[in-house]
Amino acid sequence: MASGRSIFLDAVTKRYPGQKRPAVDGVTLEIPEGQVVMLVGPSGCGKTTTLKMINRLIEPTEGRIVLGGEDVTTINGDELRRRIGYVIQAGGLFPHMTVAQNVALVPKMLGWDKARIAERVEELLELVGLDPDVYRSRFPKELSGGQQQRVGVARALAADPPVLLMDEPFGAVDPITRQRLQDELIRIQQEVRKTMVIVTHDFDEAVKLGDWIVVFREGAQIVQYDTPERILAEPADEFVENFIGSGAALKQLGLRRVREVEAADAVVAHAGGNAAEALRRAEQAGHNHAVVVDERGRPISWPSRRELSRMTRLPTELDPALPVVGSGATLNDALDTMLVSSAGATLVTGRGGVFEGVVDVETIMDAITMARQSAAERSSEAPVGTNTGAVDVVIDDEGAAVTSPQGSARDD
Repeated sequence: MASGRSIFLDAVTKRYPGQKRPAVDGVTLEIPEGQVVMLVGPSGCGKTTTLKMINRLIEPTEGRIVLGGEDVTTINGDELRRRIGYVIQAGGLFPHMTVAQNVALVPKMLGWDKARIAERVEELLELVGLDPDVYRSRFPKELSGGQQQRVGVARALAADPPVLLMDEPFGAVDPITRQRLQDELIRIQQEVRKTMVIVTHDFDEAVKLGDWIVVFREGAQIVQYDTPERILAEPADEFVENFIGSGAALKQLGLRRVREVEAADAVVAHAGGNAAEALRRAEQAGHNHAVVVDERGRPISWPSRRELSRMTRLPTELDPALPVVGSGATLNDALDTMLVSSAGATLVTGRGGVFEGVVDVETIMDAITMARQSAAERSSEAPVGTNTGAVDVVIDDEGAAVTSPQGSARDD
């Protein structure tokens, strides 16, 4: 599987006829190989234009775009776009094509044989959490919004591109589905290690998904390019502070993953099994609930001992209100799930949705206390992010990049 490639935007500008100011003004941006870089900023600041210039859906007026050492402004645009995955809101699927046909689109254009394409479709549907036997022959109209977005990600990965661009990929789905899709993307990135550039208007999403965050103001002027930890702990100026919004200490929960805290064990029983036996085991273990899992180990129900006492057989259908988070979810997500469900705890799942344990409110409260005491520090050499003649880049003594308007660079 192809690994990521570095991306370098070298003094890239986009001017539109009839507009006094450039939409993007001389942006220089280094995106490290295999990292997730989030582009954030107010509406109309140029973040989507910057993203689309990377695969030349929008042609730059000036400057160079270098992908893995190759200047892609000199090659055919269609050829470039076949080498870069692209995901938009609602997946952008072709409605007259099945799921399998949508995913197979780019490999077919590249001349892959049928057996290789079929194998790749199967692999990718499994990767994004969709059973190939169930979904490969369905049409987009037969899918939920979250399922369509998963297929969109699968299609973008189909030809194994080193780079994945995503434009507000989860903006059109409900909050719970959005959280689960974010968790899935984190899990996928752990496996594929692509270079991802993602546009979002949601700063919490940027903190959750990004290795690095670029904060833009109008004209794609870079105000700060840094790790989520550093931006939360040391915003470059008032503009960044206002963009982050209130509750920065609580946002630190977005920096910690569920897998980083200790999950408690639970009594596990299988769907359709004997409820009395599950009740006996729960009582013996001193637990108030039992987790019911399907044949693949995925949780479908979480009945209390009282509910178990009223049952003969354990449930076989998924409880739509089941509080579940992936191990890659943030502690903030876990807390939200608990509050929505009023359960005071949430089930944790790993790869393939397999049940791993239970995290409760006390665990989250302990993490909040730790987050308030200090922000996690990350030791890494920061990439470049600046605008020609617009901002200076200050590299502090810990190797982190802090960008600020020219003439007001901070003296760290």
